[in-house]
Amino acid sequence: MFSLDYRDARPIYTQICDCIRHQILDGVLQEGDRLSSVRELATELTINPNTIQRAYLQLEAEGWIASVPGKGSFVCAIPSSSEEKAQELWQELEELRRRMAQLGITSEEMIHHLTQGGNDHA
Repeated sequence: MFSLDYRDARPIYTQICDCIRHQILDGVLQEGDRLSSVRELATELTINPNTIQRAYLQLEAEGWIASVPGKGSFVCAIPSSSEEKAQELWQELEELRRRMAQLGITSEEMIHHLTQGGNDHA
């Protein structure tokens, strides 16, 4: 369900947030679905429960999930979808930019490729 990369520069809680957002956007998680409890997910991923709690708090602040005391956390409708989708795509683009920079590809080469289109790979 979750794919965590411990070599990734992004914090683990951010990776969890991204994974849950992707699952909601892809329809894997539907509005009203109950998420695993903090303790259950922490045990499953063998990470500190505070990390899961931080991810859930972030997602709740963004409107992706809602917590009901004594019942758990539940998926909400996709928040203001076009704005949220754009934010999601910007995050994916930033991740891609970071990965390409690690391969030695400059921002100028990326911009050239994006503006010229095609597969000329600068």
